[in-house]
Amino acid sequence: MSTDATQPLPSDPDQFRQLLDERDKRIAALQHQAAQLELDKQQLQLDKLRLEQQLLLLRKRYYGPRADALSSNSDIAQMLLEFAVELEARPIDPADLPPEQAAAPIDPATIRRVRKGRRNLADFDKLEVIRKVHDLNESQRCCPCCNNPRVKIGEETTWQIEYIPASFVRIENVQIKYACKHCEQQALNPQITLADKPRPPIDKGMAGPGLLAYVVTSKYADYLPLYRLENIFARNGFEIDRATQSIWCADVARIVSPLYNLMVQRVLASHVVATDDTVMPMLAVGKTKPARMWVYVGDQDHPYNVFDFTLSRSRDGPGQFLAGYNQVLLADGYGGYDGVVVAGAIIRAGCWAHARRKFVDAEKTEPRIATEAVAFIRQLYAIEDKAKDMDAMQRLALRREQSQPILQSLHDKLLAWKQRLLPRHPMSEAVGYALNQWQELNVFVNDGSVLIDNNISERQMKRIVLNRKNSLFVGNENAGRTAAILSSITSSCQRHEIDPQRYLTQLLTNMPGTPTSRLAQWLPDAWKKNQAALPGVGLA
Repeated sequence: MSTDATQPLPSDPDQFRQLLDERDKRIAALQHQAAQLELDKQQLQLDKLRLEQQLLLLRKRYYGPRADALSSNSDIAQMLLEFAVELEARPIDPADLPPEQAAAPIDPATIRRVRKGRRNLADFDKLEVIRKVHDLNESQRCCPCCNNPRVKIGEETTWQIEYIPASFVRIENVQIKYACKHCEQQALNPQITLADKPRPPIDKGMAGPGLLAYVVTSKYADYLPLYRLENIFARNGFEIDRATQSIWCADVARIVSPLYNLMVQRVLASHVVATDDTVMPMLAVGKTKPARMWVYVGDQDHPYNVFDFTLSRSRDGPGQFLAGYNQVLLADGYGGYDGVVVAGAIIRAGCWAHARRKFVDAEKTEPRIATEAVAFIRQLYAIEDKAKDMDAMQRLALRREQSQPILQSLHDKLLAWKQRLLPRHPMSEAVGYALNQWQELNVFVNDGSVLIDNNISERQMKRIVLNRKNSLFVGNENAGRTAAILSSITSSCQRHEIDPQRYLTQLLTNMPGTPTSRLAQWLPDAWKKNQAALPGVGLA
């Protein structure tokens, strides 16, 4: 059978040109097919990289450390740790010691042994002291040799730490009535007067301020779900149904809502507000609805952490909360803030912790780029460590002098990496995130009051995550607002290092009769100052 290769070439020029055109088309088709195969191969490699990255992220989420550190650094640290442990276990060779140490014998009594378990006890001297004196009885005081009574020559003191569990008590409020007997005999108004008693936090409620403060602190500061509190109360001899406790939490939120609103006003007066959000499931028919909890952290002049509950993650939530605010908003790269920033003429600051996390997550796909990018970011954080005790103007001068050149070098690297990487490469997404957020990520070098990252608000969201893990969901929208108000109070107490239970006990005792003009004195920072001014009063 003859083939095209054995067929004679046509003598007609037109047929010859037609044959050449057909050959060129076949070559072009083969080239296109080869290019398509190469694209498919690259796509398969990208898909493989993305799947490997997702697998690593899932493994890190469930089994790995929470810190955003490169695995190469962790490997080196693990090697050093294993080397140190192995070196510590080796016996000491006297030949390796200096002559003066090798000649001196080692006294076993001088070897310091570290005991495990017992450590220095913080605030030991602040604990209340209950003195118990243990003495000999009359028969034991007699000397066994001569039978004469022995005399006291001293005493030995040892300490023991004991825990006395809380207990329920009934407080019986007896109000004495007085009436004028003379007016009663004359058939006039008897002028009956009843002695005053403390006003209860909840009208006609039996729960005292200390009990209400304990329930709120346990749920929103210690993250205990109410059903566990129900069991704890039952062990202490008085069971309180979890539904009753839930109603009490809602009542407390209603009582302190004026203070919460004042905290919101103070936070919105901040020059810099840091914000973040997380899922807060809300009970719905047959399932839970993915509602959201937001946090807004005020600056040092307005030191309050305020939470806000919304039914979705749309920009309506921060849009309504930040209505009228026109300063600096420190947040992650969530696109829902864009419309809020534009509408309110707000300066948006970015988070370098999020940018670093993108490179760490994609490290396995391009280790060299990840290592180099993280090294640049580590230099920025080293400068922030030097500036942590400076004021805003000094910090700004240091950032412009030292951080600005690092940012410029990093930006040049990012542009070069973008040109080299394929668009759908996992590392390209990390590079694209940094470039898309570049203007926001550079705000901190133009304002000394802006933090380099948004970790301050992310740390506050942990209390919502822990509460969600234990309580699973909120029952309805009102319960979500209750959680927002009480989380704001307990979180602000934590920020000022004061005991939320003690603060809430005093707050609920005095709040019902406090006029609006004196509301500011019950803000956590103001309360702490007032308590510190009292003689002999501690805040622990």
